[in-house]
Amino acid sequence: MPNLEENMSRNRFFKIGKSLLNDKTLPYIIAEIGVNHETSITQAKKMIFQAKKSGLNAVKFQTYKAENLVIKNSPAYWDIKKEKITSQYKLFKNLDKFGKKDYLELYEYSKKIKIDFLSTPFDLDSVDFLKKLVPAFKIASADINNFPLLKKIASTKKPIILSTGASTIKEIQAALKILKKNGSKKVSILHCILNYPTINKHANLKMITSLRKLLPNNLIGYSDHTLPDPSMLSCLTAYQLGARIIEKHFTFNKKLKGNDHYHSMDYKDAKNLILQIKNYNSLLGVAAKKHFIHTEKKSRKFARRSIVSLKDIRIGEVFSNLNISTKRPGTGISPMLWTKIIGKKAKNNIKADNLLKLKDF
Repeated sequence: MPNLEENMSRNRFFKIGKSLLNDKTLPYIIAEIGVNHETSITQAKKMIFQAKKSGLNAVKFQTYKAENLVIKNSPAYWDIKKEKITSQYKLFKNLDKFGKKDYLELYEYSKKIKIDFLSTPFDLDSVDFLKKLVPAFKIASADINNFPLLKKIASTKKPIILSTGASTIKEIQAALKILKKNGSKKVSILHCILNYPTINKHANLKMITSLRKLLPNNLIGYSDHTLPDPSMLSCLTAYQLGARIIEKHFTFNKKLKGNDHYHSMDYKDAKNLILQIKNYNSLLGVAAKKHFIHTEKKSRKFARRSIVSLKDIRIGEVFSNLNISTKRPGTGISPMLWTKIIGKKAKNNIKADNLLKLKDF
């Protein structure tokens, strides 16, 4: 009979393009380029290439038009020390210059170098445009309660990745209900904190564990906004806790000015993350019945003990705690046979400090 863990992995099966995911697979890592392209196709392609070279699974952009996203006097919600623009409309308007032709070019380039192309739609028209390009739809945290957009995306019947920053469990469940009712069959839920950047003490990664318990039929992931460090600790910890889709902003230069560059990972960070995950899994080994591995054979043989004579023992002398003990190496009679030897008489003369043999008793 399959155990609980196996059932959960089966229920959480999730497919993005050719990538098959569940609780037991390596994470699907998304380079969230977002608007870090600064409306430059050349810059966008450079980041796509670096994401592929670093070993990531996908790149993701954001498809929108400012006038369909935000009213003109909507205030900023980011760190204005890093991004001086205080108007959402102004910032997004500066970065929405890409048209359908540009996204098609980026899609074709991604396809050419064999990395998945994703883009978050922020309006209904973008859903219609992207549905022929993306293997799955990503829904931003801020749209978790956007009924028209949820309904539209669900109607495509493509897999959905839903971020949950600044939301409650009831809001997540309500969104899932809408998505399911309107045609969606597979939804992955990403834990997320909607702060740019997120300080480490606010990351609340234990929520990944909680979401895995609350939503046994949904693959759980993590969208990270913490500042990257050499160990990529937040993303690695998220993976250790069960996140199987990891999304993080991506740039080719963290020193560039702008809303997202400074808290993004770059090529080196991405390489480090993949290495850390590989090292972590190497430490885990195989979850199977306990057995020694081939590199332990020598240790098993010479570091264990055998039953030995403490002094010269004559034929007919009774074995006792006074004349035998246990010492290394483990090439003789196992100490586990101790009770079978105690009380028996020696069949041979045995020199002191020697391994006992079966013929000796």
